[in-house]
Amino acid sequence: MPSDAAVPRDNDSAPQSRSPSPVGSDSLTLRALVSTKDAGVIIGKAGKNVAELRDQTGVKAGVSKVIPGVHERVLTVTGTVEGVAKAYSLIVSQLVSASPSSPTMSPTSSPTTAIRLLISHNLMGSVIGRNGLKIKAIQDSSGARMVASKDMLPQSTERIVEVQGSSESIGRAIEEIGRCLLEDWERGVGTVLFHPGAGEERSGRRTHPTNRRSNGDVRRTSPSPSSPSSSPPTNLRTQNISIPSDMVGCIIGRNGTKITEIRRLSGSKISIAKEPHDETGERMFTIVGTPEANEKALFLLYNQLESEKERRVGRDQQQQEELQD
Repeated sequence: MPSDAAVPRDNDSAPQSRSPSPVGSDSLTLRALVSTKDAGVIIGKAGKNVAELRDQTGVKAGVSKVIPGVHERVLTVTGTVEGVAKAYSLIVSQLVSASPSSPTMSPTSSPTTAIRLLISHNLMGSVIGRNGLKIKAIQDSSGARMVASKDMLPQSTERIVEVQGSSESIGRAIEEIGRCLLEDWERGVGTVLFHPGAGEERSGRRTHPTNRRSNGDVRRTSPSPSSPSSSPPTNLRTQNISIPSDMVGCIIGRNGTKITEIRRLSGSKISIAKEPHDETGERMFTIVGTPEANEKALFLLYNQLESEKERRVGRDQQQQEELQD
């Protein structure tokens, strides 16, 4: 597992959770962004804390390797929804205990903190719900506060959902979030994982190829270094993503200019279904290429979607202002 350092080493045998099939749909992998300092608390001396966490909850847990100059690491927890929620609740308790000066809501309230979950852009709708009703319901039932970021993290298609509150309320919220993710796991297929420091690399390419799946993420592998450069790639992958019908035009562009540019920049072949594939009205995009090419294509596609959404929001705001004048 090149991108995630297991502590201790037995985390290398973590199950391939959230594989894109109903068979593995009872197993959840939930990632979170933590500071290097907090990662040390989570791991504990000689891996003591993370080992106890596994024993108490039955989850698999690990933290990504330290990258020089980067002050964040990725915590990955895999198990049942209940186990993952309990694990995060225990982790939050550890972090609060290790930082007694953490802000609290009031002198008489339980100590509060926050955990930054990494959620696939495609799954954010499942967590937020129509008109924000789902996220409001989760907040009301759990007692935690949730703040969803609008932007995807650099060179990825993941966004942050910050869950704030006591360890108990965060645990309750994460259990509800986990159920939402499992219910719509298919939407997470094709997620490009965030790696701290990836956006700062001069080459513009991530140097952390992985061979695991998380939250329905696609399996990605490194190309064989022994393959002759003149030979056609042998590690082609096919990925499917769903795009709302009203957004398809902005991705294709006038006379197909934008989709042609995405194909050229990524090196992947991209085909678009002519008709929606189900009652959601979404159209299927099929991407075929090497793992690296597909990752680039997904990044470009999602960036185009975000740009269009921002343009539409700006247009709507302008129209509202004009109506008010």
